[in-house]
Amino acid sequence: MSVLPQHRKLTVGALALATFAISCSSAAASSSAATGKVLWTPSTAKGPSSFVGVQCAAPSSFGVVKDPVKGSVWKAFQAANQERCETVGPDLKEGDTFYLGWSSKVEIGDDQSRYVFQLKCSPSEGTANHPIEIDLTTGRVRLQEWDTEHVAHPLWTAPVKNGEWHAYALKIHLGRSDGTIDFWFDGKKQTFSGGSGTFKGTTWDGDRNYLKWGSYHPNPGDATNTFTSPVMATTLETATAGS
Repeated sequence: MSVLPQHRKLTVGALALATFAISCSSAAASSSAATGKVLWTPSTAKGPSSFVGVQCAAPSSFGVVKDPVKGSVWKAFQAANQERCETVGPDLKEGDTFYLGWSSKVEIGDDQSRYVFQLKCSPSEGTANHPIEIDLTTGRVRLQEWDTEHVAHPLWTAPVKNGEWHAYALKIHLGRSDGTIDFWFDGKKQTFSGGSGTFKGTTWDGDRNYLKWGSYHPNPGDATNTFTSPVMATTLETATAGS
């Protein structure tokens, strides 16, 4: 029977250990990449001050409530004929790419549309105003992109009902003409009306762009948007982990 020399045994053992170490290192790197990094998120523990701003007619119109499904969440109440009850997120930088994730349920007391999410630009006049927005009315939700001439391009729609929780996620690259949007609804990647999974167009305009969640557009009925803390992150998995 042939026996390996002692030094050969040590070499084989060292090689096995090195291979194991490399494997562990690769797995850790892969795990880190999948985890990603949170770039911004508000805290229900800290309250409304964790947003950059709150634009509601009365301070009591926005705050933290307990939901039996989601736990501590945000509630924006827009009374009839009031213009808005919205929160303001961080300022953005042209050329950046990021993911957003959150869940929302609405109660709309008429048949008119409310914006529940906006990527907003300033000034409002002479720009796309809100290059990306999600709006709801009784029975449907819609994602639209607005170009630099303030012309809307409906990208996607789906049926919804009052009081239903739905999950939203976006991958956004910010650009005046080369911006892109990818969209997930209830955890599934969506195809846009043109047949593509990625829309290319205007996602940036003006000299300041930022994010908004809540309820916008004055209408005859009350509207409420209840939503989880939005997460802005470097990966889809991180952005959607809490929604």
